[in-house]
Amino acid sequence: MPNFTPTPAQDRISSLDVLRGLAVLGILIMNIQGFSMVSAAYFNPSLHMDLSGLNWWIWAISHAYADMKFMALFSLLFGAGIVLATQRRDQAGRRAWTFFYWRNFWLLIFGLLHAYLVWAGDILVTYAVCGFLVFWLRGFSPLVLLILGIAFLLIAPALSLLAGAAPPEIRAEIAAGFTLTPAEIQAEIVTYRGTWIQAFEARAAASLEMQLGSIPFYLFWRAGGLMLIGMALFKLGILTAQRSPAFYNRMILIGLALGLPLVVLSVVQLNAANWDPLYVQFGLGLLPNYIGSVAMALAYAALIMRQVQSGMWMEFQTRLAAVGRMAFTNYILQSILCTFIFYGFGLGFFGRVERPGQVLIVLVVWFVLLIISKAWLARFRFGPLEWLWRSLTYLKLQPLRKDHAV
Repeated sequence: MPNFTPTPAQDRISSLDVLRGLAVLGILIMNIQGFSMVSAAYFNPSLHMDLSGLNWWIWAISHAYADMKFMALFSLLFGAGIVLATQRRDQAGRRAWTFFYWRNFWLLIFGLLHAYLVWAGDILVTYAVCGFLVFWLRGFSPLVLLILGIAFLLIAPALSLLAGAAPPEIRAEIAAGFTLTPAEIQAEIVTYRGTWIQAFEARAAASLEMQLGSIPFYLFWRAGGLMLIGMALFKLGILTAQRSPAFYNRMILIGLALGLPLVVLSVVQLNAANWDPLYVQFGLGLLPNYIGSVAMALAYAALIMRQVQSGMWMEFQTRLAAVGRMAFTNYILQSILCTFIFYGFGLGFFGRVERPGQVLIVLVVWFVLLIISKAWLARFRFGPLEWLWRSLTYLKLQPLRKDHAV
């Protein structure tokens, strides 16, 4: 039987790395709001700080072009990664589940550490939880995977609509979690401008609420459904730039034609409803963007495939691929940099930076990641956390430096 080791750099699929790099950078467009503003402002941007003029336009553009889109890309790629990580074992007749479950267990541990020690907006726990189940569905045909993926995706909005039929007092109690009084807003600002212990207490409560509430009723179904679709797209060669340019051109046009009207409608509807939590959480408030974001993410994926095929902007593609190869490290590094900028144990800018300033911080972080990722991989085989994850997975320290004998 072959002795399996991590995929060598020369065997990596560049299109997946470039797409993963885009997802890592793009997800910060929305996450920056979670780092810099009170938690409920992510769902109701009118709650905290000014939302007029340029601030409103930045919210509208980021909602239309980024909200849920890059999380969707990450989920598609995670599904593709499950197939990619296990196919050699499947082909060799080896048990893949023991390897994958051990690997996924460590992802869960990293996610829990990130959520409780760094930032409550962690997505790694969600991916690990989804991975334990969708792993068993990877052997189905692309058509079956697409059908299952769409079915999964429909469950989350169905649960939301069902919750809308709950008694008024229950709906009001849930909706209260998405609204804050001025005193509660000030209390959250004081907490995150305070000590690390103060932030930890609030972060632990928010993380637990997300893991017990959002994951089973929303995130599991959305992320899991997209993972299944990602498996199908990988098997069909769509995420590996194997389809024709005409195919990707059609995919871009169809994705934008379906997605753009829906996400623009979402902007208009949410603004008109003044982000009423009952409308957003139990009505049709999130549905246009929920659906439109999937179409937009598929259009983004097709656009990257065309760029990879065309060979355009190769220097940028190379840097984007380096960010993607270090996606785990860069995702955590974003959290470390941003919590240092905004939280009290760092620079303490929480609640002080309006949206134009947030955009500048995003651009600076992007620049840093694009520079250091390529520089790091010029000397090392893996990113620091990728190396640690692989070493734990294979129960053996992996060679890190490129001049280290294999």
